[in-house]
Amino acid sequence: MHMMHHRQIRYLGLDVHKATIAVAIADESGAPTSYGSIANEPSAIRTLMTRLGGSDVQLHVAYEAGPTGYALHRQLTTMGIDCIVVAPSLIPKRAGDKVKTDRRDALKLARLLRSGDLTPVWVPDQAHEALRSLVRARADAKADQLRAKHRLSKFLLRQACWPPIGVRNWSQRYFSWLRQLEFEHLPDRIVFADYLAEVTAAGERIKRLEAALHQCAQTSSQLALIRALQAFRGIGFLSAVTLVAEAGDLRRFRTAPQFMAYVGLVPSESSSGGKQQRGSITKTGNSLLRHVLGEAAHHVRRAPRVSGALKRRQADVSPEIVALAWRAQLRLHARYRHLSLRLGALKALTAVARELAGFIWAAGQVRLEEPAAA
Repeated sequence: MHMMHHRQIRYLGLDVHKATIAVAIADESGAPTSYGSIANEPSAIRTLMTRLGGSDVQLHVAYEAGPTGYALHRQLTTMGIDCIVVAPSLIPKRAGDKVKTDRRDALKLARLLRSGDLTPVWVPDQAHEALRSLVRARADAKADQLRAKHRLSKFLLRQACWPPIGVRNWSQRYFSWLRQLEFEHLPDRIVFADYLAEVTAAGERIKRLEAALHQCAQTSSQLALIRALQAFRGIGFLSAVTLVAEAGDLRRFRTAPQFMAYVGLVPSESSSGGKQQRGSITKTGNSLLRHVLGEAAHHVRRAPRVSGALKRRQADVSPEIVALAWRAQLRLHARYRHLSLRLGALKALTAVARELAGFIWAAGQVRLEEPAAA
């Protein structure tokens, strides 16, 4: 009788840099060995894989998520090679492991891949990654706008310029007031004009990127989920598109707590010798997601209700999602009132943001009908 031939598995750890990749190999048994380094370019990678793999050798590859992105993952997957990308923050560390070199990093990855101790991150497809880039560009533009506004405010503060009583900062009336300001010294006039131009340009840049986001979301494969999430109070279009772009497919999280941990809203814990202490939230995970959920959490302070705007957002969303969103309002408002008395507003809002993440995870598990084309 013909025996099935066992394909040997070979584990590769890659430490990827802009120009080079350090390579380490771990076979099924024995210590991992260093292979040296190759150029970070598709032809060199292909040659390496062909040399190390083969008809009777199955390759498993791991590398760290980093600035070089997912091109390598896509190339290897296309070649039919099993490849995972791992989050640097999820790589187990050994006590006393202080020396960090490319060679050592590659060896460590190969060893941990073989022992099954690496947690893969989700790799978005190119369309999804493109949407995420646009979401992040808009977030960058918001951060730049805030810096530009601060510079201008600090300048006005030094000049002892105050807006008239009742004029809200950065409102239309505030900008009208700014435009009629005059300064005695030429350097001041130049600085003021420059700072004001920066603020104006930043505002226009955000408008441009947000219009592009609205347009790109219409063709996204995740459009149904972007619409569904807007059924929640405190989550408008920009929050919904950020949640979807940053979290990816919510069905990849098997449980709500996994999603909460991904966002970084779970309390840190240290338990030793039977003692258990819960500390502040871990904040590992995605800061943009945490920001969006934190903003939405503020809406639970007010009593549950469905405003006109929210009703319009819920118009073409499945009744199941609308019911879930209403349950979220009732539960989170009660939770906030209960916890803010005990823990204070700030901790209560964090707890509410965590629970909101759970409701959003639940919404992501609902089979969404694609809206019928008009």
